[in-house]
Amino acid sequence: MRIGLYPGTFDPITHGHIDIIRRASKLVDRLVIGVAINRDKGPLFNLEERVAMIEAECASAVLAEGVEIVVHPFENLLIHCAAEVGAGVIVRGLRAVSDFEYEFQMVGMNRALDASVETVFLMADAKNQAIASRLVKEIARLGGDITKFVPERVKLALAAKYGR
Repeated sequence: MRIGLYPGTFDPITHGHIDIIRRASKLVDRLVIGVAINRDKGPLFNLEERVAMIEAECASAVLAEGVEIVVHPFENLLIHCAAEVGAGVIVRGLRAVSDFEYEFQMVGMNRALDASVETVFLMADAKNQAIASRLVKEIARLGGDITKFVPERVKLALAAKYGR
């Protein structure tokens, strides 16, 4: 069984994330969405809220037939999470050259820790290249329209967080 791991904080999940999930699901038999706990980032949504949003959006997304999607919170090294879930592939989405520079360093470190795990990069679709969770939260906080960037459920969750 080909198992892939798509890690992130998903705070919140965006159309860009869903696009990568949809495309990655065509490459593996099981796709594990690794939700990083990462307390240092101070997420807006708690872990349970992020997991629930991801599960809801994956349930409604059109994914590759026969692929199993599993949402798995983790707080250890990514390479250790990959071993825990049996992933041979880590999936990463790239939006811009600046993403690649950071991801290139991460691949080198992960390969030094476990050379058996490959990393696959999927380029963001052109319509999703500008989407970043941090920017979506800022737009929502300031009362802007985030309809183009997140699913309706996520938009409502952000509005509730910001008292709108």
